[in-house]
Amino acid sequence: MPAPAQRDIRILADSATITRRAADEFIKSASESVAQHGVFNVAFAGGSTPKSLYSLLADDPSYRDKIAWEKMRVFFGDERHVPPDHADSNFRMASEALFSKGLLKPEQIARIKGEYPDTEKAALEYEQVLRAYFQVKDGEYPRFDLVLLGMGDEGHTLSLFPGTKALHPGGRIVVRNWVGKFFTERVTITAETANHANRVMFMITRADKAPALKAVLEGPYEPEQLPAQFIQPMSGNALWLIDRDAAKMLSVGIRE
Repeated sequence: MPAPAQRDIRILADSATITRRAADEFIKSASESVAQHGVFNVAFAGGSTPKSLYSLLADDPSYRDKIAWEKMRVFFGDERHVPPDHADSNFRMASEALFSKGLLKPEQIARIKGEYPDTEKAALEYEQVLRAYFQVKDGEYPRFDLVLLGMGDEGHTLSLFPGTKALHPGGRIVVRNWVGKFFTERVTITAETANHANRVMFMITRADKAPALKAVLEGPYEPEQLPAQFIQPMSGNALWLIDRDAAKMLSVGIRE
């Protein structure tokens, strides 16, 4: 079992409050990254809360005007096995919420080719994109400035589901993953990749996630059952933004 991660657990009123706090943290991470090395490399997540975040960043001038959009490079933590215009596509969601607003050029966005019939081809191609961009050598991992994450009601994050092969990636940066629960494949960065990020930020809402969340944060270390436990960044910078409904069983965290 790894040493306990340094977790900053914040319990907020509701999803709207989480969205605003996440936007503040996003801007802080972007500003610090640009100041340090001239670019902000962020991995987007799917889901309703991230969608609200992207919309807020793009539509609200008080947030939009604080971001050096030309310095941003957007990647994805995972993608469904669907074309980019499909309703389930994480890329489509981010496009509708943010990319369509004209703040980023197409070359600033690296998507996973979920439309490929062969998801292994999509995973390998995306891994090569990351290797080339981050100049990663064998045995090394990309270093994102920020990885955005959610969590499912059974404790999965990214497309790392309980008991699936992606939990044992064998040194890969990106893998395909068969998810029997949904009878589909997905493409996802690995936990090791996420753990090399400078910072990760979870956004978790809804009461149905409360039991799994308590197990992830307060239970024994059993990441085969609760893959979100694998996410323990080497930097120690892990922020958990949780609404009151999802946090109703927790005895840890700062309630705001």
